[in-house]
Amino acid sequence: MSEPGPSGEGGGLGVAGQEAEADGEPPQEGPQNLPSSEAQEEAGEEAPPAAKQPRLAEEVELDLCPPGTGAEITFDDGGDQSLVLITDKELSKPEDDGKTAEESERGEVKWHQNGGESKETVEEIERGDQSDNTSPQETACQRQYFGLDFSQNPQMLSGSWAEYTHTPENYLKGCKWAPDGSCILSNSADNVLRVYNLPPELYSGSWDLLSEMSPVLRMSEGDTIYDYCWFPKMSSLDPDTCFIASSSRDNPVHIWDAFYGDLRATFRPYNHLDELTAAHSLCFSPDGSQLYCGFEKTVRVFYTERPGRDCEERPTVVKKQGQSGIISCLAFSPSQAVYACGSYSRTVGLYSCEDGSLLALLPQRHNGGVTHLLFSPDGYHLYTGGRKDPEILCWDLRDPGRVLFSLPRTISTNQRIYFDLDPSGRYLVSGDTVGVMSVWDMLTAPSDGNEDVLQPFLQFQAHRDCTNGISIHPFMPLVASCSGQRQFPWPDDSGGSGSESDEDRVMSSNGIREDNALMLWWAGPLGSTSEEGQQEGPAVLEN
Repeated sequence: MSEPGPSGEGGGLGVAGQEAEADGEPPQEGPQNLPSSEAQEEAGEEAPPAAKQPRLAEEVELDLCPPGTGAEITFDDGGDQSLVLITDKELSKPEDDGKTAEESERGEVKWHQNGGESKETVEEIERGDQSDNTSPQETACQRQYFGLDFSQNPQMLSGSWAEYTHTPENYLKGCKWAPDGSCILSNSADNVLRVYNLPPELYSGSWDLLSEMSPVLRMSEGDTIYDYCWFPKMSSLDPDTCFIASSSRDNPVHIWDAFYGDLRATFRPYNHLDELTAAHSLCFSPDGSQLYCGFEKTVRVFYTERPGRDCEERPTVVKKQGQSGIISCLAFSPSQAVYACGSYSRTVGLYSCEDGSLLALLPQRHNGGVTHLLFSPDGYHLYTGGRKDPEILCWDLRDPGRVLFSLPRTISTNQRIYFDLDPSGRYLVSGDTVGVMSVWDMLTAPSDGNEDVLQPFLQFQAHRDCTNGISIHPFMPLVASCSGQRQFPWPDDSGGSGSESDEDRVMSSNGIREDNALMLWWAGPLGSTSEEGQQEGPAVLEN
């Protein structure tokens, strides 16, 4: 595996113990890519430090390119087959070879019977061959599944767990893939953001040899991390675009270099008393030119190219009308100039990107504060989830205020539980507080709008503890998950004596199922990994 890279400014790990979360306060929680040497040579760029370069085996068959480059991605599974995944640009080309309907149904996944055929295909792409097998009649959903296959339980590939045992109660609180899919970012209770590269073994197809992942970068914040996000135009081929925004308690918004872990810049929001205040939520605009930050009854907009304290203030409450509470999460519509704000007041507001005016205020339907929201790829639907709320709601934005259906999940804490949609918008994946990962198929969702309950079609035990982070790879059939939560041991009742002194009172940790780990799952056609290897994965975690 790649060796850990240098730490960010601030040195070692942050303070470990945080206060317990409560309904009245924000949750206390809160992928960087390394191009291969060949890709760097083609781009004519200087190679990054050795710590950020994946070490590929001699039999490498995978040329990992970000979406839109029009390249094929080939996995050699160590046998006589190679899995080829077609990226966005390649899939968008018109059909000119009379592909059959049966081939169209297979989407972007093709199986070659030998490595020679796969190599020839890649060479054709490199020569600029314009022919393609994709029918223009195929819908975006069908063409962009990228090999996702939830007909069976996803297969565990690798993970990181030893990294989170150095500090007591160092549970994870979320994970997010980089926009170019080359690496993944995690957040944990020790206030450190960690960047992991894709396991090098994935490049060679030697999945049976996958070892535990190690972070290549650590960026330490000074206090509890409220939120963090990737720059949306991030590409490893352009180091200037590789950065992360993060916000922590009593600190300004930090911009971290995702190539070297250094602090690049800060955005300093001040309140009406001219005191530095921390943002509770962060989100870049789709073009990356602006950074939106959520505060109590206010959204502040900074310009990415102009760090400092200058910003635009957009109140969410005007003349006692509007969306009150702390803005806990933000998301942008992919089809319109609209952004959504979730609040701890259990409401969701839709705002204009142009001037921040309130377009619609959705009713209070959640049991607790809204902690996460996502737009569907077509922009017609909005999915929201909240604290101690047993369901994810799907809103119809063509008729604001109307709930189409709900997705049940087990949420019994104030912790922020993420969920994610695959790039086609068909599959929604979420964890819950008992460690179960659930998958819903949006094609089976009721269309009558009677607020029916859509049951998951796949559930499996991904972790032994709360599965709070879910992130689907932008163009490969990979799902990242992370787990953990603050544990509160109960007093040992073995004594039972009222005269027992404080020194004699001990805390029992019996029954606590700690599982603080970042896991990587294969959700595509089975490769070289065996069912035996999948069963051995959790056993390694328990050690």
